[in-house]
Amino acid sequence: METFKKLKQYYWPYKKYFIASIFFVLIVTGITVIYPMVLQLTIDEVITAGNYNLIPILSIGFIILMIIKGITNFAQQYLGDLFGIKSVYLLRDSLYKKLQRLSFTYYDNARTGDTMSRLTMDVEGFKFFLAAGLKELVRVVFLIVTSLFVMFYYSIPLALLTMAVMPFLIVVVKRFDQRVHPAFRSVRKSLGNLNTRIQENVSGMNTVKSLSKEDFEINRFTVDNKKYREVNIETAGIWAKYFPLMELIGNIAMVSLLIFGGWLVIEGKLQLGELVAFFSLVSYIIGPLMFLGFIVNQFSQAKASGERLLEILEQEETVTDQEDTVKVDKLEGHVEFKDVTLRYYEDDDEALKNLNFEVPAGKIVGLIGATGSGKTSITQLLARFYQPSEGVVYLDGRPTTDYPLSFIRKQIGYVFQEAFLFSTTIKDNIAFGNPHATMEEIIEAAKRAQAHDFIMEMPRGYDTMLGERGMGLSGGQRQRISIARALLIDPTILVLDDATSAVDMETEQRIQLALKEVMNDRTTFIIAHRISSLKHADEILVLDEGKIVERGTHDQLIENGGPYQRIYEIQYKDREAIAGIN
Repeated sequence: METFKKLKQYYWPYKKYFIASIFFVLIVTGITVIYPMVLQLTIDEVITAGNYNLIPILSIGFIILMIIKGITNFAQQYLGDLFGIKSVYLLRDSLYKKLQRLSFTYYDNARTGDTMSRLTMDVEGFKFFLAAGLKELVRVVFLIVTSLFVMFYYSIPLALLTMAVMPFLIVVVKRFDQRVHPAFRSVRKSLGNLNTRIQENVSGMNTVKSLSKEDFEINRFTVDNKKYREVNIETAGIWAKYFPLMELIGNIAMVSLLIFGGWLVIEGKLQLGELVAFFSLVSYIIGPLMFLGFIVNQFSQAKASGERLLEILEQEETVTDQEDTVKVDKLEGHVEFKDVTLRYYEDDDEALKNLNFEVPAGKIVGLIGATGSGKTSITQLLARFYQPSEGVVYLDGRPTTDYPLSFIRKQIGYVFQEAFLFSTTIKDNIAFGNPHATMEEIIEAAKRAQAHDFIMEMPRGYDTMLGERGMGLSGGQRQRISIARALLIDPTILVLDDATSAVDMETEQRIQLALKEVMNDRTTFIIAHRISSLKHADEILVLDEGKIVERGTHDQLIENGGPYQRIYEIQYKDREAIAGIN
């Protein structure tokens, strides 16, 4: 029950629906227990005793009970579903908000398919138990208790014989729960793996087909699918083993009661109608006790789902706002790294090692170095996507932790190497960071990013719908829309993370000319592998293994004869070779 206690805050606010549902469940259950009593009166008082004048009374009374039961059944069903629906809405909403607050550290290892499975299948599994399982548990317990009470009224010996069977059923149900819960957790985990495999395959279909890896992907999917099949077969085996056993115990109890009850009727110690009513009541006990297996099944699935949901809800938010954050209207853009070291995880090597540098407001800084040298890590620390392991990052003379996260991130415009676009219109993609922008502002941002011309050539211009992740556009077109999106928020600090890597040289030059105007009086970090993208920077930092190994202007670094000059020579020779071939 620990899982349900931890998740109580999501369903207990709607307890009034649950309590009202239980109230009507008790009424329905009470009417159900009255049925055998009506049957007993019909047999003993009408058929056996010949009091046929009771037939109209019993008939009218039975019809009234049916009407009341129908109304209360509707009420308990509706209120129970309402309880589950409202609870799961709050739970899913909280999960989604939590995912928005989690830092990049969580997403570095999270799998999209598994996360989607948790927010859909696991949430629905938990909801089903809230809406039906809890209510059914109360119904079963109340039905057993009331049935036993009436059974003791009819025959104490038969009631005691019935109770003697109950411990055996309870033991079987308990063992069933102990076996089925781990099995259902394995089912949920396997389903998450299967969803991840499907999601990754569909998202990377271009890569799969371009490398002719269809058969390889089919084999990988088959392995995960077989695993999912095996855990489901294992779970089905548990069901197949325990439910017949519960049914066998129930049937033995029924036969024993038939023999003993028949003897009591023959001896005149029990009336025939009482025996018939007693058998109906026994089915209200044996049946619900067996049904406990289904409830345990629902409980186990809900518990397994709840545990997977708690893994998200209880994730530590490593990057959060301080209590005493300062409020300013806008940053000037002065950046300073002081003794900054970054490890993504405690046991990892240092991604950045004791960095010290300062960027005055409005200056342009270029970052260059081999893959994994720490270029992107520097810019990710600016917006606090990660926290420095040591040292402090300052913005306008204050540690970044002094500002609210939302404020910092609205002041920094990012253009990532991989341009992500949403499945909506081009206009909405450009305006994603500034939804209140006018159409004129959107067009102006697109022009600065050299995107306006190709947008206007599309069937519906800015209202053209894009496919998933911008399908239908070239890599360069997606990148230019991404640049327009960053420009539209009018950031104080602009980060171009290899932003022109997906465009040709001619388009790159046009974008660079447009960006020169944009970068005026704006602090800009340019990450690039092409030196042509960095030549105009006020300062260039050359990184290697998380350290700054060289710094200066383009001309200074060329004269130094260091790593930057060697990169320049390689790229220059490559261009000469290409020109010679042409």
